[in-house]
Amino acid sequence: MTEKSNGMTYADAGVDIDAGNALVERIKPAAKRTNRPGVMAGLGGFGGLFDLKAAGYSDPVLVAATDGVGTKLRIAIDTGIVDTVGVDLVAMCVNDLVCQGAEPLFFLDYFATGKLAVEDAARIVEGIAEGCLGSGCALIGGETAEMPGMYAEGDFDLAGFAVGAMERGTALPAQVAEGDVLLGLASSGVHSNGYSLVRKLVEVSGLGWEAACPWGEGTLGEALLAPTRLYVKPALAAIGAGGVHALAHITGGGLTENIPRILPKGGQALVDLEAWDLPPVFKWLGETGGMAQDEMLKTFNCGIGMVVVVDAARAPQVTEALEEAGETVSQLGRITLGEGVQYLGTLS
Repeated sequence: MTEKSNGMTYADAGVDIDAGNALVERIKPAAKRTNRPGVMAGLGGFGGLFDLKAAGYSDPVLVAATDGVGTKLRIAIDTGIVDTVGVDLVAMCVNDLVCQGAEPLFFLDYFATGKLAVEDAARIVEGIAEGCLGSGCALIGGETAEMPGMYAEGDFDLAGFAVGAMERGTALPAQVAEGDVLLGLASSGVHSNGYSLVRKLVEVSGLGWEAACPWGEGTLGEALLAPTRLYVKPALAAIGAGGVHALAHITGGGLTENIPRILPKGGQALVDLEAWDLPPVFKWLGETGGMAQDEMLKTFNCGIGMVVVVDAARAPQVTEALEEAGETVSQLGRITLGEGVQYLGTLS
């Protein structure tokens, strides 16, 4: 082929390989901070390596989870506040993993955009690294995809992939039975579910992202971008205390849809809605939309981000372990005979 000085390049098509390389170099220190026993190699290879034996496992079962951040990203994009959506990404994956009784070991991310802005992308990945640090797992790899024509200017999407492990025979849920106590762990806000409705409610309110937050400090956009709480370390501490039979991550579907996922056949969760105070953000959302209580409970976490099902005799010790790990714990109710979730009282 004849060489031409003015030949087409990949950059002419909108893909900047040099920017991608610059991003990898920028995020290497953040990824390195997440190293833990078992990590065998840093970023840059064709795949990430992890040694289960070095991580302390003798007869491990692997558990995998994948998730995204949903339309909460739209608020991050519109406000330019992209520093914490990486924490959301990690939390949505590792909080699911620990519900199986697994310890998260490593994490990989997928970041896709139309035009790579190295600074913004680095802030996002640094947030992912913070999430990994907070949950004890290593960021061992990922993919940055620059895809012109696929995304509008400034838009991006995120997906995450977490792998954890547990010793064989320790999987949850297990032995959930009548009389077990339900402990609720407070959420840090809306977390990462229900944001299509959140955005609609903000539109109905007539407020913009830069408006003063109606229920707290800062702007409305900043308040709604509060990152999803990481429950991994407290949950593992609770499991270590003994008596934990199940954990339910309260994500899409709220308490109404997620608690039944850990119930045995013939089991019902009796939940006292007056056992905790409905956080102000949910009061504002509910009032703005004139939402019925049932709709709130199956759309949002309503202030409870994780439910721990525990043997009644061990509830005090598990509560103590959770509180020592920094959690705000409410005794929500108990397991009875029946089906699904039955609510007592009203949200307030």
